[in-house]
Amino acid sequence: MLLFGYLSDKWSRTNSLLVSTIILIIFAALAAGSYYKGDVIGMFNILTAWRFFVGVGIGGEYPAGSVGCAENTGELKSGSRNMWFILFTNSMIDWGFVIGAFVPYVVSAACDNKHLSTIWRTSLGIGVVFPLVLFVLRLFVTEPEEFQKNSMKHARTPYRLVLKFYGFRLFIVSLIWFIYDFSAYSFGIYSPKIVANIYPAGSPLTTIFGWNTVINLFYIPGTMLGAPVSDLLGPRYALALGVFLQAIVGFIMAACYSSLAQPGRVAAFAVVYGIFQSLGELGPGNNIGLIAAKTCATGIRGQYYGLAAAVGKIGAFVGTWVFPYIEKAGGGDERLAAQYPFWVSSSLCVLSAALVLFCLPHIGQDTIQVEDARFRRFLEENGYDTRQLGLRKGDDLGEAEGSMERVSETPVEKKVSPVQ
Repeated sequence: MLLFGYLSDKWSRTNSLLVSTIILIIFAALAAGSYYKGDVIGMFNILTAWRFFVGVGIGGEYPAGSVGCAENTGELKSGSRNMWFILFTNSMIDWGFVIGAFVPYVVSAACDNKHLSTIWRTSLGIGVVFPLVLFVLRLFVTEPEEFQKNSMKHARTPYRLVLKFYGFRLFIVSLIWFIYDFSAYSFGIYSPKIVANIYPAGSPLTTIFGWNTVINLFYIPGTMLGAPVSDLLGPRYALALGVFLQAIVGFIMAACYSSLAQPGRVAAFAVVYGIFQSLGELGPGNNIGLIAAKTCATGIRGQYYGLAAAVGKIGAFVGTWVFPYIEKAGGGDERLAAQYPFWVSSSLCVLSAALVLFCLPHIGQDTIQVEDARFRRFLEENGYDTRQLGLRKGDDLGEAEGSMERVSETPVEKKVSPVQ
């Protein structure tokens, strides 16, 4: 994320996407064909190594794809820009979760739950098809207009001024993303427990993958129905609404866990848990990437987004290690061990709502253009030559004299202070 965030700013949005796609294609194919001298342990070691590089490719998609998508929404009709950004980013990720569980189900059914090596290799191999299609489509994608106007591809990035202007805002966005991933990824450990109670031990793979698909489907209502909400309320209020409602459901689940977790009510528990997850998508799932992509200037957007997303993934890593200790705090009481994570996660939801409401600015339909104008003016006030912004290879500053005219129509205050 950090590397591709830098490359998307200093090299190219579209070329960075192509490189990340190539990495996905190569290493997803290698993962499907993992082999080590007939040794199972060696094979899993090789599979883990290839999966690491698949993660590098996936990480490259975050900054390059999301910031390019955000900039291209400026060319759409005002009033629906946030919705389209969400539908082509987080909603696609959530549909990927569903398809990622459904494909092994279909493959297992085709193999009649036998030939396990064929099942997992075929399931991973199918994962190569989607990046291949993306690679062909991305060959026809051009650089966003905002990036062409305001990039720092051929200019020195004034990191001291960037931190002065955006440091606090970046910290808040990263912290919210950290909290969201801390809970969202860690709660993934609950899915196996829920599913394990629904079907008996020794159930076929089709049953396991089928229920995993059902649980992942709960993401879809949250992201699809929540997409237009981000235009109606704005990303800040949409995120705050989502996490506040999620906190309420989480507190209810924690308080009523003894009743919900009865063997005959596991399906009901799975539904309530799915609503909990769905509200997470309506709130931070849909909006944290949108906020990260639209609360900074174009010239440093990839690095800003990449850093915030990386901090979020650190939160996911920390959460997966911390949540087991939270469970153990319940001692030998299974009820308390299951309740504590919901108490903690719901409390963090309330904290996220407070942070986004009181520490982040309003994000409107034209925020990208406004931020570019404000940042450009701030740089000028601090002695930075803004004629460098948007320079192409081979251009000189003399040809960039009229660069300020591009943003002169955007209403901003003459004196610009570092943002809060």
